[in-house]
Amino acid sequence: MKASNTPRAYGWVARMFHWTVAVLILAAIAIGLYADNLPEGGEAQLQAIFAAYSVHKTVGMAALILVAARLLWTLAQPKPRPLHPERRLENFAAEVVHWALWIGMIVLPLSGWLLHSAAPGGFARILWPFGQRLPFVPEDLALSERFATFHEVGWWLLAGLIALHVVGALKHAIIDRDGAMSRMAGNPNRAPEPPAARPGILPHVLAAVAALAIWVGPAFIPATSPVAEETPLASAAPQAGPASGWAVEQGVLGIEVTQAGSTVAGQFGQWQADIAYDPASRAGRVTVDVDIASLTLGAVSEAAKGPDFLNAAAHPAATFEAEILPPPAAGQPHVARGRLTVAGQTVDAELPFELTIEGDVAQAKGRMRVDRRDFGIGAGYADESTVGFAVEIGFELSAKQQ
Repeated sequence: MKASNTPRAYGWVARMFHWTVAVLILAAIAIGLYADNLPEGGEAQLQAIFAAYSVHKTVGMAALILVAARLLWTLAQPKPRPLHPERRLENFAAEVVHWALWIGMIVLPLSGWLLHSAAPGGFARILWPFGQRLPFVPEDLALSERFATFHEVGWWLLAGLIALHVVGALKHAIIDRDGAMSRMAGNPNRAPEPPAARPGILPHVLAAVAALAIWVGPAFIPATSPVAEETPLASAAPQAGPASGWAVEQGVLGIEVTQAGSTVAGQFGQWQADIAYDPASRAGRVTVDVDIASLTLGAVSEAAKGPDFLNAAAHPAATFEAEILPPPAAGQPHVARGRLTVAGQTVDAELPFELTIEGDVAQAKGRMRVDRRDFGIGAGYADESTVGFAVEIGFELSAKQQ
């Protein structure tokens, strides 16, 4: 068998690329579906999800590398001539499917890598010694969810194209009985000699444009994963009186956890803060109520809100009630000292924060670290191999004096 293609059949190099890539693509789809349907629960279940997605990503990257090599080889090779040049509509449809398969085999693994790169903190590492993230791709939750939507819809589209490709091959084998399968799957010496006629360049161009149009659609499908709103719900300060009440106009309440050694960032989409602060005494008080169900935390959002962790069903709200203390010295931050209640457990907590006031507008930002074990969160995860003990809580807001 020749390495190069001939007008009659594909060479062994093209055959090797075709079947190896086919196995990898089908394996990636199957493993992805398997990972999506794994049950969420304790540490063993979470580790199984991590492992399955790592294998899925690694197989996808292997497919991408082989597809790139196959494309370079294909561009340098002649393509076997059509067996039935007179069947113009059938040949055009086959050409569209082939072009669409080529595009899908490139953009789907690439979109998975983009999703992996944009996901805050990363989730399930690619099992290779190279870098995990593509350069110039920012860690952005909304961006990662856009890639996730395209990736999920795209895999189903690619599966449909593969099905059409298989149906076409079966038609040649069962209905036409024209020996077309021998060009790629059988003995190339048995492949029939095609007619000398070749279609012009225009059908190829039109087929490529049609295939590209097929893949443009998923790019415009809205992200299906909930994205945390950057503007929280705000309410008036509970205490009336001059120079005391501040209403939050915009802000972000974020959270960072360590998962399998990587930092994963998320935020709460619904929260409200009642703030009473006197600029003269530089003191006051604050009450923050947080809707636990509004948390988005990358690919583990639902697990984080489940019974093993925050248990949003049983404890739908978290609360921070604190006194705002003046800075101990010039240039030092304020401190909000009080009680933090999460998952039904209350602990003492201190939140250092920076505060600047210009006229009737205040800008504040701060962070504090808590230990999930103090709240009984993740009790089944006794060490930090899967989920770290420390949890970072941070905020940034702008408030206007009432």
